[in-house]
Amino acid sequence: MLWLIITISAYFLFAAVNIVDKYLLGGRIPSPKVYAFYLGVLGIVILALVPFGFLVIPSLPIIFLGLTAGAFHILGVFVFFKGLKSFEASRIMPAMGALIPVFTFGFFLIFGGQNGVLRTTDIIAFILLLFGTILITWEKEKNVTFSSIKIAILAAFLFALYFISVKFVYFYQPFISGLIWTRVGAFLIALIFLFSKEVQEDVFKGPKIIQKKTWAIFFPNQAASSGAFILQNWAVALAPLAYLGIINALEGIKYVFVLIFATFLSLKFPKILKEEISKEVLLQKICAILLIGAGLVLIALK
Repeated sequence: MLWLIITISAYFLFAAVNIVDKYLLGGRIPSPKVYAFYLGVLGIVILALVPFGFLVIPSLPIIFLGLTAGAFHILGVFVFFKGLKSFEASRIMPAMGALIPVFTFGFFLIFGGQNGVLRTTDIIAFILLLFGTILITWEKEKNVTFSSIKIAILAAFLFALYFISVKFVYFYQPFISGLIWTRVGAFLIALIFLFSKEVQEDVFKGPKIIQKKTWAIFFPNQAASSGAFILQNWAVALAPLAYLGIINALEGIKYVFVLIFATFLSLKFPKILKEEISKEVLLQKICAILLIGAGLVLIALK
């Protein structure tokens, strides 16, 4: 169950990254295009591993699949950040938490063939994790709009396409080599954002919008994000194809960590992040954590 430990570790790091992302997108980085551009471009540093023999040249279809997977990922990131910028996280997160595992599981049924079968306990765990993720991110006083649902559906669809396609890349490539090809694809699609006036102004005219202090936060945060991303991909490479949906459903663990981090920061540093949690909301979060915990136990007892 190494893939399970790695997945939990990845979501722990992602939780810390999301807290910082919330701070940056709260006004310091006004354009999701700029954010997605730098994410895609910075990922190309993985080419530093090429001289050490980590890159394997596969057949053209596998190269294309790797590049396409990277494109799906950076487009999903852009749509996700656009949703966070345009709508409150409580309108985006529950839908994405539900849709990414469902879409991923659907793609497994379509493309998986004979590559693994889920046990009854795995399906129950999947359902528990799914509902736990929705419950921990849901805020009933926030009205979900059709526009926010469309953003969530598109982002979830793109992320699910990434997960299923990158899994097939790892079938035919060593892990690091497959990861390199996906990052090249993310880099190439990120270059398209250079046609955006917002990105051009930031890249060619200097960071007038983004303060210098922001970069001191942005780069370490992206280093942590890259570490979490690599861990998540490693888990994808190790886990059976049938368990991709469960890896996505395990994202509820990330929100447990986010809740812990946000609560701590709101108590210690209220000027940085203020998190108000009523008794009713706290009870909801506890129920969600119990569902997630039960699903985790079922998987761990395999």
